[in-house]
Order: sequence, then C-alpha cells, then structure tokens
Amino acid sequence: MQEEVKNTEMATDAEPVATEEAKKEKKKSKKSDAEVLKLKEELEAKEKEIAELNDKYLRLYAEYDNFRRRSLKERESIYFDAKSDTLKNILSILDNMERATAFTEADKILEGMNLILKSFNESFSKMDVKEIDALGKPFDPNIHYAVMHIEDESYGENEVVEVLQKGYICGDKVIRYAMVKVAN
Repeated sequence: MQEEVKNTEMATDAEPVATEEAKKEKKKSKKSDAEVLKLKEELEAKEKEIAELNDKYLRLYAEYDNFRRRSLKERESIYFDAKSDTLKNILSILDNMERATAFTEADKILEGMNLILKSFNESFSKMDVKEIDALGKPFDPNIHYAVMHIEDESYGENEVVEVLQKGYICGDKVIRYAMVKVAN
C-alpha cells in the first residue's frame, strides 16, 4: 500500500508540472496567434497601400498620356497657324503679280513690279524679316557667305565690295546668308 500511496503522490506531483507546461504552451499559442493576427493586419495594410499606389500610378500615367497628346496637337496647330499666317502675307503679293500680268505697257508693268516689291517689303516687315546690310561692311561669317575674293587696295581689309544675293534675318536667326564678294 505504501507503494500505491507513493505512486499517487508522484502522480499528483507530476500533474502540476504538466499543467504548467500546458499553461506555457497555451501562452505561447496565444502569443503566436496574436503575432499571426498582427502580421495579417500588417499584410492587409501593405496590400491596401500597394493598391493605392498602383491607382495613383495609373492616374498619373493617364494624365501624362493626355498631356503628351495635347502637346502634340498644340505643336501641330502652332505649325499650321504659322504656316497659314505666312501664306496670307504672300497671297497679297501673288494677287499683285496677277494684276501686273494684265498690263501690256512697259510703264504700267514697271509700276506694277514696284508695287509688288513694296508688298514684299511690307510682308517681310510684318513677319520681322530684315535684309542683311552687307555692302561696305566688314565680312562677318555669321551673316555673310563669301563666294569671291579680290585684291584691291582701294577697299579695306575683309570689306564686302559686292552683294551677289541679298541675305535675310528674322529676329536673331539668319534665314539666308548674304552671298558676297570680299576684298583683300
């Protein structure tokens, strides 16, 4: 009987140890469940953030694409407007040339040509196109194109002595270089 009592005592002593281990296991389980729940919440938050960023990216991409298309249309429109404005100025000159061809008298034709020349100058003035003043000026490779060179002591060094073809400038940009003959 003593043995039975000892066995029972051992059993009661072992139960508290097992219960403590079970409690520890249960605590660990609760702790890991809490961690899993916390990780799930973080994952959901990150997925939501990714979805928001993706939506923001798609909106920005669509906005950029619209901007690109709009810019392309504006460039095409500006080009067409500039072209049509230039042609409007030139059309008045064409009208004057057609009128001049109707005359047969030399004096009237010369008068018509002078009016056409005047129209050209007015049109160029409207478009801010100016003739490059070259004759008697020092040669400047930025606005002149030398095609001939002569040696003549009556002219200065690198002086433009003859304009073979007029040059034109619009603002600061050369449209056509003045073709010139240069001395010395």
